[in-house]
Amino acid sequence: MTTEDKSNEMQGEGQFGQGAGPGTDQGDDPGVGPGTGNDGAPQLVAERQGLRAEKIGKRFRKRPVVRDVSLVVQRGEAVGLLGPNGAGKTTCFYMITGLLAPDTGSIFLDGQDVTDLPMYRRARLGIGYLPQEASIFRGLSVENNIRAALEVVEADRERREAMLEDLLAEFSISHLRRTPSLALSGGERRRVEIARALACHPGFILLDEPLAGIDPIALGEIRDLVSHLKDRGVGVLITDHNVRETLDIIDRAYILHEGRVLTSGPPADVVGHDDVRRVYLGERFSL
Repeated sequence: MTTEDKSNEMQGEGQFGQGAGPGTDQGDDPGVGPGTGNDGAPQLVAERQGLRAEKIGKRFRKRPVVRDVSLVVQRGEAVGLLGPNGAGKTTCFYMITGLLAPDTGSIFLDGQDVTDLPMYRRARLGIGYLPQEASIFRGLSVENNIRAALEVVEADRERREAMLEDLLAEFSISHLRRTPSLALSGGERRRVEIARALACHPGFILLDEPLAGIDPIALGEIRDLVSHLKDRGVGVLITDHNVRETLDIIDRAYILHEGRVLTSGPPADVVGHDDVRRVYLGERFSL
């Protein structure tokens, strides 16, 4: 891409196009109400709306790894699941995605119990998942990556192609449409992966280690992507070892320690928590 092309791409709407695209009718959700809960989460008229884990637990060889963890993610917010190594955050995250089954507790999506549903059925209900490893179809072009997902959810060819054009424009990747996926940069690949995930109309997207091994430019792109998903009305749950960078892009965090929630709340609150500084961040940590 030339310098002029890059400049044109970033003008006007910023990195992303204006339209919210398909499946983003946040205003149609009757559950959203004013105010916030004790942990900073938006309060809802319907108490069990959103993506919610209630007292989930997991043991491996009789050793408890996750114990009575409860958390909630609402549409339009970004939430971090953080903690020191061995805290249980990855196990907890995988139970919410459906990669692992909890031994105790339940997972709810807008009040529906999805605890026993496999990952693909959770995806159909609106829980998207992006792993740390590249999940793009490497043998396909950018447009065919997104088209492949659209073919699963939209039978009408004309509507499918219109949705494809909307997603390409929304994520400023129209100029890359025929580019082989293997030729994309890390930030471009993430945009394609998220555009493809949004083809299935998720209400929530779970990001596994999205900040691992990226440079400052790519970090800025991830920050913009998360902000764009929130604007679209999508709830985002992130687990990552890069605590400072993650706290910079989320609205709330749950800090796990020894398999339990140590505390939760906005980044400034959890950073100032004495026990969090003692067991995780250290006394000199600052945002």
